[in-house]
Amino acid sequence: MTIAIVTDSTSDLGPELCAQHGIRSVPLYVLFDGKMHQDGIDIKTADLFRGLKEGKKTPSTSQPSPAEFAAVYREALETAGQVLSIHISGQLSGTVGSARLAAQEFGDRVTVVDSRSVSMGLGMQVLRAAQRAQEGRSVPEIVAELERVAAQADIRFTVDTLDFLKINGRIGGAAALLGGLLNIKPILVVKNGRVESGGRVRGHKKAMQDIVDYVRKYVEAHGGARVAFLSTVGGEAYVQEVRAGLSGVAFEDMGDHQIGAVVATHAGPGTVGATLEPLTA
Repeated sequence: MTIAIVTDSTSDLGPELCAQHGIRSVPLYVLFDGKMHQDGIDIKTADLFRGLKEGKKTPSTSQPSPAEFAAVYREALETAGQVLSIHISGQLSGTVGSARLAAQEFGDRVTVVDSRSVSMGLGMQVLRAAQRAQEGRSVPEIVAELERVAAQADIRFTVDTLDFLKINGRIGGAAALLGGLLNIKPILVVKNGRVESGGRVRGHKKAMQDIVDYVRKYVEAHGGARVAFLSTVGGEAYVQEVRAGLSGVAFEDMGDHQIGAVVATHAGPGTVGATLEPLTA
């Protein structure tokens, strides 16, 4: 039975990659400059940061409605027997809740999965699901594999400035000021579906080395890994620094991916990181 794969724009899978693998992506929304924009369609990360630099108010974000998901499911089921819909962690967004409400209309033909991740942590699960569906695996088999992957996957990243974490209420103003004065770079991780502290270092060089060291240890511990590199605008050169530090490390390279406007609202410019998952689970 044919399985259609659905995700949302926080997967940071670009339109070309989605088209290549037959993935449908439902956009989240960014309310910015008095208008509601669809993430990745009529607002990009560069647009967001450019507007903020010009003094426009900090954006807010919102999830798609159940009706929007239902429309996508209805269209997908015209040619597929089942839909597997994989989304951003429910601890970070209400998106998976909207998807589950929509799925009630379709009974067991639509299965919704909380990835417990975001950005390419979600994106790599979606790509894995698409691959397994093409191989003829069943929905329960794919879901079981995704659950095993999610339990072992990691995202480790750092931000160039603490200002956006302050604006979005992730840290206090005093911590942001102190971090700026001391050139403190937070190391952040996605764990149990939430963004948590992974430590802190002083200076850009040590932040890049932390990511390099972590990837090396992960690859060694898992006997290989799939690795995707993440950045927002201003972080592209940082990705190359991390890659240079990983010279000689063997892993399945999932490419460089720009973080979309919804997630970048919280991360800010110059963010860089790596997403890691085991080759098999």
